[in-house]
Amino acid sequence: MPAGTPPVTSIALSAEQRHRLTLAKYPRSAKYDAGWVLANMMGPNPLWLMEALLQAMHLKPGMRVLDLGCGKAVSSIFLAHEFDVQVWAADLWIPPTDNLARIRAAGLADRVFPLRLEAHSLPFAEGYFDAVVSVDAYHYFGTSDLYFAQYIAPLLVPGGELGIVVPGLANEFVEVPPHLKPYWEPAFRSFHSADWWRRQIDHSGCAKVTKADRVSEGWRDWLTWQEVCVEAGVRPEDAQREAEMLRVDGGRHLGFTRLVARVPAR
Repeated sequence: MPAGTPPVTSIALSAEQRHRLTLAKYPRSAKYDAGWVLANMMGPNPLWLMEALLQAMHLKPGMRVLDLGCGKAVSSIFLAHEFDVQVWAADLWIPPTDNLARIRAAGLADRVFPLRLEAHSLPFAEGYFDAVVSVDAYHYFGTSDLYFAQYIAPLLVPGGELGIVVPGLANEFVEVPPHLKPYWEPAFRSFHSADWWRRQIDHSGCAKVTKADRVSEGWRDWLTWQEVCVEAGVRPEDAQREAEMLRVDGGRHLGFTRLVARVPAR
């Protein structure tokens, strides 16, 4: 929540924990109450991921943005507050009424519009959005060869952008490395490298990839977040397991993949 606005819900953190969750490379995120972000978390820190993504995108005030898989709308609030855009906060699992309460508390009900949507049923006109963004979500529904061309590209204005940051790999592998096998889950099959995502979009023929890389030191940020989750009692068992996995891997394979693609301008 923007600095100076009382959080609706916040996890109590020590000064040392708050310091660890204040990263110089994400100055916009640092303005928000870390306890509020933690209280509304559904995975890795959504503000860090969104800020890393937007460093490679071109948002302008007044643009229409679809935040696909927004969770508890923390990323949508961040988008509207930091970039003065209109945001459609779409998620399948979180009731829009709950998200609206967070949006209203942030004073953004006129710019952030919560919706419950399934990613394969997007009821918008063609060319409605200037950008579609998705952090820690797109890998759950967007790995199909046809998904981008069928569901996302038609929604974008000419010259519009798709931007995603998702858990990913440094390089694709066939066999799970031995050090990761104790932690590996079937859902992790959706983790892919930047080159894999680049090929996926390039093969659609609908857009030009302008950025495909790993978020710098993303695995360390992910680990720090999970460590504080354990200490604060937020999903401690799951967070502890992920933290152990990240420590064992040490950035060799796991991290965050970032991709930005632009549809042709007419």
